[in-house]
Parts: sequence; C-alpha cells; structure tokens
Amino acid sequence: MNKHPNLQSLRSVSELKYVNADNVTRYRAIMRFLYQQYQKLNYWLNTDQIYSGLKAWNLLNNYTLEQCQVDLEQLVEWGNLSTRHDGGRAVTVEEYLRKKSQYLITPYSIEIERLLESLETVRGYGGSLEPTLFDTIGDILVAIGEKSGSYAPGEAWELWNNLFESFQKLHEASVDYIASLQTGAADELMATDAFLLYKDSITRYLQDFVQALQRRSYKIEGALKQISGEECDLFFQAVIEDQGRIPKLEETISKEQQLAELFDKWEGLGRWFKGEAGSGSEIMLLERATKDAIVKIVRNVLRIQERKRSGLSRRKELDYLGQWFYRLKELDEAHKLAAYVFGLFPARHLQGEDNRGSDSQEVSMWKETPISRTLRPRGRKKNERQDTEPIIDRSHKKEQQRAAFLLQHRQELQFLRGMVGIGEARISELGVITAGIRMQILYWIGRCNASSSSSFQTLEGIEIHLEQPSQQQRTVLISEDGKLELMDYMFTFTVNNRVAWNELLNRMDV
Repeated sequence: MNKHPNLQSLRSVSELKYVNADNVTRYRAIMRFLYQQYQKLNYWLNTDQIYSGLKAWNLLNNYTLEQCQVDLEQLVEWGNLSTRHDGGRAVTVEEYLRKKSQYLITPYSIEIERLLESLETVRGYGGSLEPTLFDTIGDILVAIGEKSGSYAPGEAWELWNNLFESFQKLHEASVDYIASLQTGAADELMATDAFLLYKDSITRYLQDFVQALQRRSYKIEGALKQISGEECDLFFQAVIEDQGRIPKLEETISKEQQLAELFDKWEGLGRWFKGEAGSGSEIMLLERATKDAIVKIVRNVLRIQERKRSGLSRRKELDYLGQWFYRLKELDEAHKLAAYVFGLFPARHLQGEDNRGSDSQEVSMWKETPISRTLRPRGRKKNERQDTEPIIDRSHKKEQQRAAFLLQHRQELQFLRGMVGIGEARISELGVITAGIRMQILYWIGRCNASSSSSFQTLEGIEIHLEQPSQQQRTVLISEDGKLELMDYMFTFTVNNRVAWNELLNRMDV
C-alpha cells in the first residue's frame, strides 16, 4: 500500500550504523548473539554473559572483556540496545569497579536482525503462484459484507489479519515468481536443451494461475463494490476495538491514527483489484506479465526446437534419394519423382499486352511476336530520380464512408430509442431485425457478460442491464442474414441523464 512518508519516517537511521562500521564483525556478533537469546526468551543480559557467549563461538581472536564493554556502550549510543543498572552484588574487586549494566535488544534492531537473517538465505527471487489465495480473499470480503457491522469479540481482527496476510502473500509471492522468470539465469536456462524437460509443467503452472485469476478476480471486485462505506466504517471500528482488547505496556497510537492506517491499507487493496480512475488495476498488470512469461517460454521452446532440427544431418536421406533417381530408366518417371519430392518450382509471372497475330491454335507460342517488358534492376545501385506522382483525391470515397457510418449510427440510436421507450425487452420479443441491429445486440451481451454487475453504460448515458433466464431458456434471434440460437436474455434500459438524452432525441428529430 502506497503510504506517503512523513519527516519522522525519513530520518537518519542510526540503528543501521553497526552494519557497516569499522568493527562490523564485533558489532554484528554481539547483535546476533542478543537476537538469538531474545528468541530463547532471555531478554536482559549482562556483559559477562554476552562476552562468554561470543568467546564460545571462537570467531573473535584476542577479544577482551573491556573491548566488549566498549562495543556495548557504542551500540547503546546508536540505539540498538537498551540498558539498565544491574543490581546484583559484586563478588570480585573487578566487578565492583566495572560499571555493571544489563542490555536488551531494541525492537528496531530485532527487525534489522530478522532482515539480515532472511537475506542470508536468499538465493533468488523465489515466490510462487497460489490461486487458492484468490478464494480466501473473496470469501473474507463476502463474509465482511454479510456481517453488516455485527461482529463477535475478536472476529473482526481475525478477518482483517487473514485478509491482509493472504493479500500480501499473493502480491509478494506472485511478483517475485514472475521476476524470477526475467533473470539472466532464467534466460540462460531457457536457451538450453534441458529446458525442454520441464517446459510443459511451467507453462501449465502459469496457465492455471491465469485462468484462476480471470475467473476469481471478478468475485473479489464484486465483493469490494458491494461493501458500502458504512459497513466498511463499522468493520474498521470493530477491528480497532479488538486491538484495544489486547493489553500492551508500550506506547500505542491513537484511534484516529489506527483508523487512518486501516483505511490506507483498504484503499490499497481496492486499487490492486479495481484500479483507479484513468489507470488499470494491479491485477491486470499481473495478468499481462504472466501471459508475457508464457509467450516468452513458448518462443524459447520453438527456438530450441528449430535449432535442433537445423542441426540434423540428412545425408542418408539424400543418398537414398540419389540412388532412387539413378535406378530410374525413363525421364518421365524421373520428372514425376522430382514433382513428388521437390514440388513445383517458383513460378514467374510476366505481365504484358496479348497482341496475337493469329487466333489459330496450331500456331506455336514460340512463333508469336515477343512482348517487350522493361524490368527494374535488383542491384543496390541507386535508381534515377523519378517524377513524383500526385496525391490521389479520395474525398468522395471518404464522404461515402462517412455517410454510411452516420446512417448506421442513426439506425442504432433509433433502435436504442425504441428499447428505452419499452424499458425491458427479451430476445424472443424482438422479431426480425437487421444485420446491424444483430451486431449491436451481440455487443451489448458481450459487454454485460464481461462486467461483474452484468451491466454497462453507453456513450449516450443509457445503462443496459442483462439478466439471464431463470430456467436457461433458449430462443432464436432472426435477422436478415440468418438465424442465431442463444439464451433468451432480458435487457433492462435505464436513463441516467434525462436532460442529455432528451437533447439527443431532439437533435435526431431535427
């Protein structure tokens, strides 16, 4: 989710200084040890415990307790560690003279160490395509819409966590997997013969994901549109109340900030599946990238197969064919064999005026007067400059095409005007129609079926809604150019802008 940064988020991160400091090995060893102890529920550690743990690793030669104390104080100064006084009794004089403190790794440093630990295992983009996440997201959105703001304690928080964990996993894993197909290593593998062994599985994997994306993204888009602003606000309030039931000793943000963060994430989810005005959705970009990956794989496979075919030796086949020709005794048989093997040779078409001197069929073509034809040279030598030809005036043809288009558009508007006057119409009630009207009706059916709401709005401001028959009844649409069997759809026509529609009708009447 694209969240605008503030001045606090753009500050200098002093907690990262230990990653590239001069004594980076010592600092990172201390931080890694404290991070591992934190995972074992050992939080506050004194200097002796930290130093003993580092010495057990045998990574730092000639490392002293005094150096460890200095490094710990430096990490405290950078904000990586929190410190407090160790109230235990001193046993030796050295412990009494040395400042006794206990250290705890800070939350910022915990996330840094988690990041560094995960980076150590990175071997590529990784990722995967999991179509089931679409079902999970769609089911949760449908559940939010059905709840209508009434949630049991903890239910809204669970729905919110499951929703965005699935969304984040879908987004990150799919983007990483598509990126892994664009690397140099992937290009090198696709160029080898070994790629042919599992190209079918990769192609099928990508195709299944695209099909699941196309089928199930409409469910998510429709569920997002059905959740009203009031239901969304009630859901956010329930999530904030569930968060408030979790006791926290550390500083918490206000409810207004929590509500703003939830709203930003929800807007990001909507942009990913529905898009914004003037721009496509992220799900469309993911679908396009997946299809491009399929095209890339198929293209590489074809290139490998062509290369393998071009490298095959046909010496034995040609030798067998040559012996076959050698065994033939008649020239006509050799001509027939050549026709079967090589086919027709490329023909040359010569153009000219047929000025025959005689109509007799007995006169051979070789005795006819030759036809002179000037051929242009095919060399790279620059031809002589030729006179420019005038531009052909096609204004009359353009006017004819424009008149035909306006006539067809007027007929379509007249048909739409009649349908708006009726309000509702079934396919079986239309009677005999023209070919142009048939194309218009099929266009309406295609637009409505492609929409999640089974409706769309025309340029004239008319909303057309398509309803399928309850019993899947079928009918025959009769037009001037033939008959078409299809379901008996019901069209409903609604005028969204009555003033603009009346103005259009007045212009049509004039």
